[in-house]
Amino acid sequence: MILTNCAACAAPLAHNAPRCVRCKLRYLVRRPGRRYCNATCQHDHWRRGHKQMCKKIHRGGNAEQYNADKKYKEAVAVAVEACADDTKGQTCFICTQALHWKTKEGLVRGCACRGTAGFAHVSCLAEQAKILCDEAEENNLSNKTFTDRFGRWYACSLCEQEYHGVVRCALGWACWKTYVGRLEADWARGAAMTELGLGLLAADHYEDALSVQEADLATLRRLGAPEHTILVTQNNIANTYHELGRLNEALSLQRDVYSGWLKLYGEEHERALRAAYNYALSFLRLKRFEEVKALLRRKLPVARRVLGSEHEVTLSIREDLCRATLDGESSAEEKREALRMLEEIAGVMRRVMGPAHPNTLNAHSILKFYRRKFPWPTA
Repeated sequence: MILTNCAACAAPLAHNAPRCVRCKLRYLVRRPGRRYCNATCQHDHWRRGHKQMCKKIHRGGNAEQYNADKKYKEAVAVAVEACADDTKGQTCFICTQALHWKTKEGLVRGCACRGTAGFAHVSCLAEQAKILCDEAEENNLSNKTFTDRFGRWYACSLCEQEYHGVVRCALGWACWKTYVGRLEADWARGAAMTELGLGLLAADHYEDALSVQEADLATLRRLGAPEHTILVTQNNIANTYHELGRLNEALSLQRDVYSGWLKLYGEEHERALRAAYNYALSFLRLKRFEEVKALLRRKLPVARRVLGSEHEVTLSIREDLCRATLDGESSAEEKREALRMLEEIAGVMRRVMGPAHPNTLNAHSILKFYRRKFPWPTA
């Protein structure tokens, strides 16, 4: 997690809370009407060990940088261990070595690449992304070019599939440690915080992800960020609410996000279609099946026309429409057709996204559940 709590007592931090003069570690002070801790926290933390760590943190680039470097190393170790069986005997497609020449870390692969493709060191992926983004900044390339290159922080340059799971988390920390030292209003720093939140979410660190996302949203609002940036962050928070079981909060926020994208871009924009799917998913988790079906039946033809039949969003819309049909008030023939469609969707996801992608695994898990619930032949 980024440093959003008092170092001594873990109380929530104000963005302008006082800091240790040398290492910039933050502490809260008393403010009228707020139950914040007082300056005693800093003295207490100093006595409990910060005195010994302060110089080391200062040498590591101050508190946020020191924390980011530490969390990055931990996340890389977790990712390498999780990918160990898949990466055995392989080499990095960037540096062509099995072990990284400097860090001695092993390989990872968390995309849709197959066979011997896609294996890499997190350090190599991070360095590749950093070089591309630095080049765009140094040469004053267009915002679109910089945004496209920033995608290397979260998507494979070979298959163009977004990384998932603990690999996404490690890259999130890599991105954050690269840009954390920039000014708060710097675009890259803000984008890095977003990537960190998404990485933590991908690795199931939901509470940590929410802490980062809420800090991100507070920063954006304070800086007067454009509406589309606010909507992206609110959507990420709503998705985290889902995972934490805060379903009514997720539904309310997804409604606002969906309405916001419609006003900005209209119903045929990918952002609006994604928001519609997420909004419907909120209804599905609350077992409001008729509302799911009404919304997704309107959006499915649009998604097919705009994004294509094999796009991730189109497949997800179809999948949740099938689930609402199978769990809601539907005829036997409608349920049979929904089960057949789920089999088709699972096969397409496996072919397009790869067998290890979370969406593929989830699709097969859903199919297995409904096959047990409705043991009908679907041929």
